[in-house]
Amino acid sequence: MRKLIASVLLALTPAIANAQDTEHKMDEMRKHLQNHHGGQTFWYVEGERLEYRSNEGNPLFLWDAQGWFGGDVNRLWIKTEGEFDFDADKFESAEVQALWSRAISDYFDLQAGVRHDFAPGEDRTFGVVGIQGLLPYLFEIDAALFVSDDGDVEARVEAEYELLITQRLILQPRAELNFAAQDIPEYGVGAGLSEIETGARLRYEITRQFAPYVGVSWERAVGDAADFARADGEDPGSVSFVAGVRIWF
Repeated sequence: MRKLIASVLLALTPAIANAQDTEHKMDEMRKHLQNHHGGQTFWYVEGERLEYRSNEGNPLFLWDAQGWFGGDVNRLWIKTEGEFDFDADKFESAEVQALWSRAISDYFDLQAGVRHDFAPGEDRTFGVVGIQGLLPYLFEIDAALFVSDDGDVEARVEAEYELLITQRLILQPRAELNFAAQDIPEYGVGAGLSEIETGARLRYEITRQFAPYVGVSWERAVGDAADFARADGEDPGSVSFVAGVRIWF
């Protein structure tokens, strides 16, 4: 029996040695690949919405842009959005976010950082934690929790979907919900669900990087936020026809 076992081990020795040698070579190839192609940094900039909004006779310019720099796992994200009132010649809202982002799955990034608001009212700074990625069926989602330097807690959820009518003509429904943990009258924010915005944009991609679009957007303050708007002599809801361009590079 011992002779049989010894014979089997002797016969398997070359195969074991070959397997170990193959594994060693594979490790060397992986290191070579990582050294030459891994750990690279990339960047991306996108103007998701750069548009004129009719706003029922009080026209606005809206921008919503973002970009990132980094690798496959860790990235620095910069996001900015806001509105400029042509009639009043002032910013209705303006914010910038700087976020560290880490991939936590194939489809989602965990993000944390700071947000600074330049308008409306006095400047405010927030701490930010959020998640951004793709839900099943390719619904894009961006959700974040904000805590201001005054202790105010707010949240925002954005979702959109791209429906390909042709390879270049694309309909994009979009919705945004804003929440707050408390009333903030000086900024027109009400506790609970504070503001809703929804709409759809039809774009034509002249190139993948440049696509003009037209669409419609409906937004409304709700709850206490609607009361604050009425108290300031403003309509809590509005419908806008929009025209703009989406670019990326």
